[in-house]
Amino acid sequence: MITQIEKQWYDESAENEAGHALSPSLRPAGGKPIVRFRSVRKSFGELPVLKGIDLDIYPGEKIALIGPSGSGKTTLGRMLMTLEEPTAGTILIDGEPLWAMEKNGKPVRANEKHLQKMRGKVGMVFQHFHLFPHMSVLKNVTLAPRSVLKLSKEEAEELAVAMLRKVGLEDKLHVYPSQLSGGQKQRVAIARALVMQPKIMVFDEVTSALDPELVGEVLSVIKEIAKEGQMAMLLITHEMEFAREVADRVIFGAEGLIVEEGKPEQIFTNPRSERLQAFLQRFL
Repeated sequence: MITQIEKQWYDESAENEAGHALSPSLRPAGGKPIVRFRSVRKSFGELPVLKGIDLDIYPGEKIALIGPSGSGKTTLGRMLMTLEEPTAGTILIDGEPLWAMEKNGKPVRANEKHLQKMRGKVGMVFQHFHLFPHMSVLKNVTLAPRSVLKLSKEEAEELAVAMLRKVGLEDKLHVYPSQLSGGQKQRVAIARALVMQPKIMVFDEVTSALDPELVGEVLSVIKEIAKEGQMAMLLITHEMEFAREVADRVIFGAEGLIVEEGKPEQIFTNPRSERLQAFLQRFL
């Protein structure tokens, strides 16, 4: 059933929908997008960072977002976590507007309760780990399930142990962040996001703060999670080989716009735009 807000959004955008639709060759079979960006803009003061983004992400789809620094990639991910609010445009998650809600049959600005519900559908792993130093690995991972999902201590710990096993850290349950390497800390952060069972996960340059020798272990964990195919992923990365291997679709953004998108093989072996060709030269 379409809510009043969804109906208003569809009515306003219907005549332009054909221009926003994903090419059939790129669209996964069946299902509706789990995330939709429509004409999304974001400015910080007088500085425009995103200049009209139209993007659909489908359930289980793995999208790599590449591009030069300052092109708005991280801002796009932060919007999904409600850490940044669009200046204009619409974001839908699982068919519901992110920044609006229905009250008495009318669309109104989203309140904190609505935003919290929507955040539950999105997980995000940041460049820096943001672990609580005074908590053990297990407590870092069980905190959100207990406080947000209201799971019992036993339920939260069972789920946390399963996620820590998935990232190869089941033997580190009772150690503290200060006793872990950078790669291990990032893997704890991944488990902490996975334990919330999101419908889409955003990985924001998760290896950029790591020593080079630790990058591989984190990328390997993400590759294994991607193989499971159940959760959509938005992978913001400068690791081109990783993007090529993991992604179903690669999006190249520059200067606040989506410049080119396609299958990994097309993007990396036959880029159409001069801007993408110049960008990829840095990695050859």
